[in-house]
Amino acid sequence: MNYDEILNSSVVDIKPSGIRKFFDIAEQMENVISLGVGEPDFKTPWHIRQSGIEALEKSKTRYTSNRGLIELRREISNYYKRKYKLKYSSEEEILVTVGGSEAIDLGIRAVIGEGDEVIIPEPSFVCYVPIVKMAGGVPVIINTKAENEFRLTAEELKAAITEKTKMLILPFPNNPTGAIMEKEDLEKIAEVLEGTNIMVLSDEIYAELTYGGKSHTSIAQIGNMKERTILISGFSKTYSMTGWRLGYILSPAPICKQMTKIHQFCIMSSPTVSQYAAVEALKNGDEDITAMRAEYDVRRTYVVNEFRKMGLSVFEPKGAFYVFPCIKSSGLTSDEFCERLLKEKKVAAVPGNAFGECGEGFIRVSYCNSLANLKIALSRIKEFLKENKNG
Repeated sequence: MNYDEILNSSVVDIKPSGIRKFFDIAEQMENVISLGVGEPDFKTPWHIRQSGIEALEKSKTRYTSNRGLIELRREISNYYKRKYKLKYSSEEEILVTVGGSEAIDLGIRAVIGEGDEVIIPEPSFVCYVPIVKMAGGVPVIINTKAENEFRLTAEELKAAITEKTKMLILPFPNNPTGAIMEKEDLEKIAEVLEGTNIMVLSDEIYAELTYGGKSHTSIAQIGNMKERTILISGFSKTYSMTGWRLGYILSPAPICKQMTKIHQFCIMSSPTVSQYAAVEALKNGDEDITAMRAEYDVRRTYVVNEFRKMGLSVFEPKGAFYVFPCIKSSGLTSDEFCERLLKEKKVAAVPGNAFGECGEGFIRVSYCNSLANLKIALSRIKEFLKENKNG
């Protein structure tokens, strides 16, 4: 068999995830401290796990509606009304998905066709560009800058729009930089989009992990942006439920209808037990969020300060759970730095260029690890930098 002639070339041309590459290598080594994968180190809170266990014990294991349990969709609707004063119909505007990644895929595939342009600010999560390409779309990259705190500016957006632009992906709070967009920033973005037919896919999976005393603002709260926004979120980061594989989409009813159609044929419905656990998370999980966010904030401050003591330039992240230090002073590329750091010091980080070419010269460090492990890992990085400089 000549598989080169059989395989879909648009899939073959896509590079594997740069995040998983280093995670897989680290798994094969002993005594590695992983600062690579963005996965909360906290256990899923007991009351949420208990709801999942009860669902199993009561044999609540059958398919749900394609859109998800109506109880869960109602709780999602209540959550957004309570947190953001946004009203979404649990019947027509909410879809429960297999993680946030499926939600992103559905949002792009329901809107983007052959030749449609999608504006993507980078550095950003690794899945946007591949999914756009697999949908037949054309990624249009905007390189955000450290001097702008890695935010998307209205000027940059306006310059990137063409007659073929159909979607803007807005990935804030951002993975890997930890950047956020404040209300004033979003208002300027909304002004640029006013009068166009451009949809916004707003990936807000890290919305609850916003620091500095300011709460997250969704672009759907700005003016009439709700009607052109596909809002993506989920339970993985907020409630430490990564393995439960549950996300959701909030969108205008006509778009939700088409996304549900794709979901219906490709997935059927999201994991039932996970959905029952998620109902409990939304009802009674606010204190869990507060406690985890407070601990992340302590780690965030510590990691930023330690990198600065090492002499590395690092933007202070205001969201998510990542730090994105510049390692250009080491004289190494991002790949070289991470490969040698893993081999010589047994610390796993992710090269910044895994998140777009403009990430070259940076590394992503996740502080989803205990403070004790972070201290050890950062001392090893300090040793690595000193040895490399002296070498």
